[in-house]
Amino acid sequence: MSYPQQSGMGAHPDVAEMRERLERTAASGPAIAVEGAILLAGVYAAISPWVVHFSGTPFITVNNLIVGLTVGLIGLCMTLVPERMLRLAWVVAPLGVWLIISPWVVTATHSARAGIIANNVAVGAVTAALGLAAMGLTIGVARRGPQ
Repeated sequence: MSYPQQSGMGAHPDVAEMRERLERTAASGPAIAVEGAILLAGVYAAISPWVVHFSGTPFITVNNLIVGLTVGLIGLCMTLVPERMLRLAWVVAPLGVWLIISPWVVTATHSARAGIIANNVAVGAVTAALGLAAMGLTIGVARRGPQ
């Protein structure tokens, strides 16, 4: 008797179990709350230059806009197709760390105002914590196994 050979990761027996576990995690209440909060943190980071008035600092304005849109897009995709995007939750935490350090890195003279620094540290800390929470949800389900 001859069986057709399958190649690649799609043929691995654990792939179906892993997908099912990620889908179960993505459908949980805490995951939905974290995904929504990531989306809101990204939107706020993107609009914060106009909320906090980053006038006279175009580089940090562009930085926050790009990073905020990226985080918001990841959050939106996590809410729309969580079974595919939950694996990208690890990207959110480093983006949060970047938001924290960016006022000193992006401004050439390291002359960011206190309001810009406070804003970026706060939104960056929240974003990094939400990224870690999203990663923790996936890892926690993987350790507990099927229920």
